[in-house]
Amino acid sequence: MSQTWNDYLRLRADQRRQAQRWRQRQTQRRDLALLDMAGNDYLGLRTDPRLAEAASDGARRYGSGAGASHLVTGHGELHEALEEALARLTGRPRALLFSTGYMANLGVIQALCDPHVQVYQDRLNHASLIDGARLAGARSRRYHHLDLADLDRLMTRAPEKSLALAISDGVFSMDGDCADVGELARLCQRHGAWLMIDDAHGVGVLGERGDGCVGQRYDSQQVPILVGTLGKALGTGGAFVAGDDALIEHLIQFARPYVYTTAMPPPVAAASLKALELLDAEPERRQHLHSLVQLFRDEASRLGLPLMPSRTPIQPILLGDESRTLEWARLLEASGIKVGAIRPPTVPSSQSRLRITLTAGHSHDDIQRLLDALASCQRLVPADSMEEVGA
Repeated sequence: MSQTWNDYLRLRADQRRQAQRWRQRQTQRRDLALLDMAGNDYLGLRTDPRLAEAASDGARRYGSGAGASHLVTGHGELHEALEEALARLTGRPRALLFSTGYMANLGVIQALCDPHVQVYQDRLNHASLIDGARLAGARSRRYHHLDLADLDRLMTRAPEKSLALAISDGVFSMDGDCADVGELARLCQRHGAWLMIDDAHGVGVLGERGDGCVGQRYDSQQVPILVGTLGKALGTGGAFVAGDDALIEHLIQFARPYVYTTAMPPPVAAASLKALELLDAEPERRQHLHSLVQLFRDEASRLGLPLMPSRTPIQPILLGDESRTLEWARLLEASGIKVGAIRPPTVPSSQSRLRITLTAGHSHDDIQRLLDALASCQRLVPADSMEEVGA
């Protein structure tokens, strides 16, 4: 008898468990006092009562759901106001809302690319960007991480008449390092290529106004396509694409994840507008966050922890071995601290790490508590084991 579907599912599950890569959802309960250093709520806005009140008011006035896609009857006053506010934040003529960051990236790449377009991507780009190019059927090349000389070499070899699109994360979600947006923009202009930056982890955190690593420093001529999310630093949900009028109109016509998806629920749009208001009114949130990042890096370096080069709230501890990474995460959780244990295939083989994320909701005491717990983990691992991963 041939293999059944149940046999296939069982085999894949067994293989993943044996590789220590089995993932499980954990239901978060408010009555469990775990210090969250795994999420992406960088400004601590997710539980701000002002956002909850704005969402409640939005639901009372406009209903709990949009009821239809943007192109039918789902596009309301709140959506229009939110798109205008996001355009102002990023210094772009227009912005367009999507249901998630994943859908925004799929939608943009699918709408712009076909087998005649040459796409260039950083090797560590988010999965949604890689998937977008695959689904579009575009010719795709991946350059070495942050290696613009490698990108220049690939672009130089491309057929002269090809439309070209270079794509990069702004802040890389697993490493915490940043793309050199200025040099990317100059390189793309020299080769006649468009540049797309996914600034999901930069919007709200970086920039003088929280406008991200692109924002108003680089206009839509330098970075024609800017993607951002609302579910990280802004504490709500959904995503947006910002650019000039021609780009946004093209996406409205051709981006299938936009055309065929129910619009963002009005309460989420209302809460997002409030988040943008607080982003502008309370810059001390960003200032406090960056002070915590510096404190953590200074003290973690003193402890000899294997940090990665990051100036953002994403602070990975590179442990290399998957078993060690899981054990450190378990010990931290036993100490009341939740961090991400990141393993392949999310990161390359032998690069498992703890993904620690800091937020404006954390205090100096929280950072010290984390450092004490990490020092305890380090004492339980032989020094030669740390040397094996290049710490």
